[in-house]
Amino acid sequence: MQPVRRTSLIAQVTEQLRAEIRSGRWPIGSRIPTEPELTELTGTGRNTVREAVQALVHAGVLERRQGSGTYVIAASEVGGTLGKFFADAEERDVLELRLALDTTAAALAAQRRDESDIATLRRLLAERSNHWDDDIPTAIAADVELHRAIVVASHNAVYLEFYDSLLPTIEQVIRSRTSKSDDSYDAEHNELVQAVIDGDGERASQAASCFLGSLIAEYPDAR
Repeated sequence: MQPVRRTSLIAQVTEQLRAEIRSGRWPIGSRIPTEPELTELTGTGRNTVREAVQALVHAGVLERRQGSGTYVIAASEVGGTLGKFFADAEERDVLELRLALDTTAAALAAQRRDESDIATLRRLLAERSNHWDDDIPTAIAADVELHRAIVVASHNAVYLEFYDSLLPTIEQVIRSRTSKSDDSYDAEHNELVQAVIDGDGERASQAASCFLGSLIAEYPDAR
């Protein structure tokens, strides 16, 4: 970021923070720089930075976490609004929405993935698998990023922004389910990723559908 002009400072800093988020340099789930760091980056005062951050907190784009820092929870105000709505959703409802989103994303990703996408998917799949038995928080983070990476590989910006608004809730549901079951679903994730890499859209869609469908079926009132 570059130092801003001395006019409408709060608005300018707010827009700079928003640009960092939109560009992906500060991805969903990441912690943004501290207030002193932002003060140095923007060349503005601490109060200006604090007001700019607070504006994005109110917009649902950032979230302050006591003792931890400020985190990106949405890529835009629209995503923030959707994120607040999804936060109160039932687990089964979230899974049913994911069933629709992930199956389509998997098919699109199989058609459009590039070498960078493939490398990312392989890395996240390995990280998820390697840490499941000894570091569940790291494994869950890799799991969430893996499913997001499939949406990224669809190369549809609108799809990705909507999915990002659901991401904190997806992570919450995964954590809840993992606390009740130690099944890692390694085989299902391996099949999903391999189908995307192979460029087989039908197989990728089916793999996502089978995996999520099996999770939905675990709920006693599922039909």
